[in-house]
Amino acid sequence: MTTSTGTLADRATEGASHARSGTGIRLRGVTKDYGLAIPAVDDISLTIEPGEFMTLLGPSGSGKTTTLNLIAGFETLTAGTIEIDGADVGRLPPHRRNLGMLFQNYALFPHMTVAQNVAYPLRERRVPKAEIARKVRAVLELVQLTGRDTNYPSQLSGGQQQRVALARAIVFDPRALLLDEPLGALDRNLRAALQSEIRRIHREVGSTFVFVTHDQEEAMNLSDRIALFNNGRIEQVGTPEDLYRRPETLFTARFLGDSNVFELDEPPAARVAWEDRAWAIDGATVSGHEGARSRAAIVVRPEDLGIVKDEGAIPPGANSVRAAVRDIEYMGSYRTVLLDLGTRGLRGRARLDAFESELRVGEDVVAWWRPERQRVVAA
Repeated sequence: MTTSTGTLADRATEGASHARSGTGIRLRGVTKDYGLAIPAVDDISLTIEPGEFMTLLGPSGSGKTTTLNLIAGFETLTAGTIEIDGADVGRLPPHRRNLGMLFQNYALFPHMTVAQNVAYPLRERRVPKAEIARKVRAVLELVQLTGRDTNYPSQLSGGQQQRVALARAIVFDPRALLLDEPLGALDRNLRAALQSEIRRIHREVGSTFVFVTHDQEEAMNLSDRIALFNNGRIEQVGTPEDLYRRPETLFTARFLGDSNVFELDEPPAARVAWEDRAWAIDGATVSGHEGARSRAAIVVRPEDLGIVKDEGAIPPGANSVRAAVRDIEYMGSYRTVLLDLGTRGLRGRARLDAFESELRVGEDVVAWWRPERQRVVAA
């Protein structure tokens, strides 16, 4: 991927205005079957655009890491094709795919200095010494480790070690960078700081990043798009906002953020019944998933749920349900109200302003929301 504009680290010095120039990756009918009850990866197709930050998100065992390993060449395909910039690489060994890889456990050589660790892939490629020195210096500046080149891994914090691993993964100008839960071993504050660094580096180098995580907030914070995995298949692909505000299925709605879920006993129409209530359905909020036309559920996010103490205070045109306050959690910048919804006592949540303190545990209330803020998904 070396171009007239230089290496990844070189291009970063040109600033964020540099146009994206990463590698396109396309998966078609990709399957990995270990002979178990269901394939680890089951006939998935996905296009990753040049320069995109694509996150493979899902619970443990959903197929996301196996998919990353198939792209890297660490696993062999059972079926399907993987193309990088239009070329089929399904039969190529990992070293011939020229992809950078960043792991959770750093995988640094303890007997080598920072500079030696970063230089390792360049030495393996027999890059001239002067060029190695220049590239190492540039990439250490990119990851903000200038002056640490003579330190050993044991002399660095966990976050600094992961920066070294990141520098080593991009110093040889890979066609794309694959990141396998690289922040999983770090504490919450350090994770947040390194997320910002990864996002900055992606923006500055303009390369293609493919990131694996099971952390929904991490995926939402970093990604251009997310591919959500479920039982070896891709449940939905879209921007973080797409998946949060416009989920297609109940799995997507529940996996990304909290949801109030009302399962329906009838296909969605202009109005539907739920217990003793008749709710309006805005057609624009109905999922395009074919399952939503038969077995559907209404999803309302906690921040879209309002609470009043009597029916007369419900805004005109809103949908509503009787509720009881089960608990109130003070979260600093907001309060979470835990609710029992309807006569079934369905568990629900509302997010209110931190200064809202009039509600009491055990109090009977009415929860309401606007029809255009709900989502009707396949259940």
